[in-house]
Parts: sequence; structure tokens; C-alpha cells
Amino acid sequence: MTSDANLDLLDNDPVFHLKGGMLAMTVVELVRQAPERFAMQLAEKVEQAPNFFQDTPVLISLEKLDDRLDIAGLIALLRICRDHGLLPVALRGPEDFRPLAQQASLVLLPPGRGREKVLEAPEPEAQAVAQQPAAAQKPGAAAQPAQGTPTRVITQPVRSGQQVYAPGGDLIVLAPVSAGSELLADGHIHVYGPLRGRALAGVRGDTQARIFCQSLEAELVSVAGQYKVAEDLRRQQWKEAVQISLDGDSLKIAAL
Repeated sequence: MTSDANLDLLDNDPVFHLKGGMLAMTVVELVRQAPERFAMQLAEKVEQAPNFFQDTPVLISLEKLDDRLDIAGLIALLRICRDHGLLPVALRGPEDFRPLAQQASLVLLPPGRGREKVLEAPEPEAQAVAQQPAAAQKPGAAAQPAQGTPTRVITQPVRSGQQVYAPGGDLIVLAPVSAGSELLADGHIHVYGPLRGRALAGVRGDTQARIFCQSLEAELVSVAGQYKVAEDLRRQQWKEAVQISLDGDSLKIAAL
């Protein structure tokens, strides 16, 4: 039988730990109430990168909303998000939205500081790069996109809050990638500098896609929907030059 002394020791043994963390969060910034248009436009975004949006926690920003939102409108908004794979976890806006957040069992976060940026159109320096056929590559060279495949090239640092997407091809970043940013590509992702944000390759399900970086310091990496977060990555080649590929149902990280 367990003695009283042993029970006291068990009672003092911690069953959880509180830890601080810096997590990247996708923000849905609502600017007007138009449920049908919202559903249509969200469906278009999800179609571009279905694996990225599946079970993705999101924060709904109401700071720029041009109309008053009631509980019925919020419930409709939340239902549309969930129907498309998004998981709303919080609202963001001024204090007068708190009763609305409480009615929907959501957290209310204070207004942001303007750090989020939308990066939709290719930058002026982005261009299609014609690559050599695979057979002509040097032994040990990183995988290259097929000839004619559109490749997006970014030469400026990717800041926190920015999202860069390369639809239909590869993404090449010739500068550092900050924490809180996101890189997405239908093909490979190449980062010739520190990778500190989130990188998601093969977002349309390409299991042959890979991620290459000069220094792995990422918050999250994913290939075709399979992912690892920073806590897992730190146990491997942290701050080293690596390539990340899919091996069955798990990610394989190997030195370059």
C-alpha cells in the first residue's frame, strides 16, 4: 500500500509546466460584412493551398470592420471558416468587442501594432528562372524546378507578418526570413539565409517537394501537409544547413 509520505510526494510532483512561446498565427482581417462574398473568396484561397489551410488556427481581426458585427453575423463567419478547414481561436479588436467574443467562447486580443503585411503580387525583382534539365545537374546539387516551371525569386528580407506564396512552382529567397513570416510554395522552397519563420512546401500535395535552407531556425516546416514545429526541430540539425523532404508519412531532415 502507498504510505501517506509517498502520497505527499506525489501531490507535490508537477503534472504540467507553463511555457512561453512565440507562435505564428494566420490573421483573417475582416473589412466588411458580406458573408456570401467572404465564403466565395475564402474558398478561392483554400483551393490555392488546401493542405496549408486544413485545421489551421486563425485569429479574426475586426479592427478595420466598417460595420457593427452582432452575434448572428459572427456565428455565420465562424461557420464559414470552419467549413473551409480554419479553426478560429480568437478575435482581435477594441475592448467593446469583448461581450461578443465571450458569447462565441473566443478570446479577445487587443488591437495589433500594424506589423502584419500582405504580400500578394510578385515583387519587381521576381522573375521566371529557366533551369537546366535534371540530368544536367551536378551530383549533389539541390533539386531544381523543371524547365518552364514558374519560379518566384525574392531578394529582400521577409519580415514578420509577411506571407510569400509561389503558386505552381518553386520559391527562392536570397535573404533572411524573420520569425512570424510564412513561405508557401507548390514546389520546393530555397532559403539562402536563416529560416526563422514558417516554410510550407508542396502545399498542393506534391510529396516530392523539398525545403532547403542555410540555417534551420524555423517555427514550423511542412512538406505536403506533414510538419514539424520548432520544439522538434531543435533536437536535430538546428542552425545548420539542411534539406527537408518527405519520407513516407514523416519529415526527413538531412545536412546539406
